[in-house]
Amino acid sequence: MSDMHSESVGYVRDSFLPEREPPARETGVIKWLRANLFSNWIYAILTLLSIYAIYVLLSGFLPWLLGGIWQAESIRDCREIADGGVGGCFAVLTDRWYQLLFGFSYPSTEYWRPTLAFFLLLVGAAPILFPAVPRPLLVLTLLYPFVAYWLIWGGTILVPLMALFGVVAGYVVYSRLVARSFAMGLFGGVVAAFVVWWLGGFVTAEAPRFLALPQVASRDMGGFVLNMILGVVCVSLSLPIGILLALGRQSRLPIIKWICIVFIEFVRGVPLITLLFVANVVLAYFLPPGTNFDLILRVIIMITMFASAYIAEVIRGGLAALPRGQYEGAESLGLDYAQSMRLIILPQALKISIPGIVNVAVGLFKDTTLVSIISMFDLVGMIRGPILASTDWNGVYWELYGFAALLFFVVCYSISQYSQWLERQLATDRR
Repeated sequence: MSDMHSESVGYVRDSFLPEREPPARETGVIKWLRANLFSNWIYAILTLLSIYAIYVLLSGFLPWLLGGIWQAESIRDCREIADGGVGGCFAVLTDRWYQLLFGFSYPSTEYWRPTLAFFLLLVGAAPILFPAVPRPLLVLTLLYPFVAYWLIWGGTILVPLMALFGVVAGYVVYSRLVARSFAMGLFGGVVAAFVVWWLGGFVTAEAPRFLALPQVASRDMGGFVLNMILGVVCVSLSLPIGILLALGRQSRLPIIKWICIVFIEFVRGVPLITLLFVANVVLAYFLPPGTNFDLILRVIIMITMFASAYIAEVIRGGLAALPRGQYEGAESLGLDYAQSMRLIILPQALKISIPGIVNVAVGLFKDTTLVSIISMFDLVGMIRGPILASTDWNGVYWELYGFAALLFFVVCYSISQYSQWLERQLATDRR
């Protein structure tokens, strides 16, 4: 062998090759198709079968959707206009949209009120849902329940104002007394709130028309507005109650612990339909004669109890998932029970419990359609009752139930996507 390098190496390139595009099968759409849909012959067969199934579904659905009839007086007019075609009779949506959204008894001149309350809900919920929103805007969140009540139910503005003053008075008294004792602060706050509300009753009785909107009775609520009212109120109330129940179930005080256990196990063991019948029929037997207990308020109480029991168990799972070192770390810092729960334990437990809480919230919102069995005309109740019972639209099923499914899908999917975004924002341990 020669010692010269030039003689031991057969060929040495002294310049770079020009860059070339990768092969077509290793990039772009072709690579994605090969990797995800046609990676082997089994996946290829399943992909072709899936494409055929989608084609069959769309070939029947798209002509029905795109060829739909939006202007007609009845289902008979739809059939005459279609003239044997396959288009859907969507004219029922344009003809009865107000009943689907607001019910059949809500005054048509007041539709702006629940609509405005819905948009204010988005504004009021933003400071809680999105940390980037300035914290001073939490004032809007605190004011929203009182403004929404005034807009939806009407009457004098003094009623929500007195309710607000009672809450403020209760909080002021609680903050003054809680340093001495939590029980004293809680009792003093409740007493102060009830005193202000009692005095406020005399004020509202003296000026019943002060900045008053036309009153709308609860029995006139209906449509998708009723579903939104029940869903938003019950979810908002069941979360703090569920947290208290979960903490009470882990309490060292036997009475509080067993009260929470009995409540949770009893409510979880009873179907929601049974609780709704109790709210509609049985509860009236336990009230004094002549008592007019609002039906929507009764239903809200029962659904909130039902959801609180489930959320309590979800949060209890989050508390149990925390390592013992978190509790010991809080004690080593010298924090008391309330401080350790508020600053260390509950934030971590709630972060762990987000998927379960959202699951309960989505299920609760869909369960609001069960109120139709106690003669409350929510969205599904309106479809099954006044609309399909009319001779004009009897027989139009797919369009109406498809519209209801679309509305519920938009709300539930939005909740699901927000929860996933929130989980990514709170995943600080993986950064």
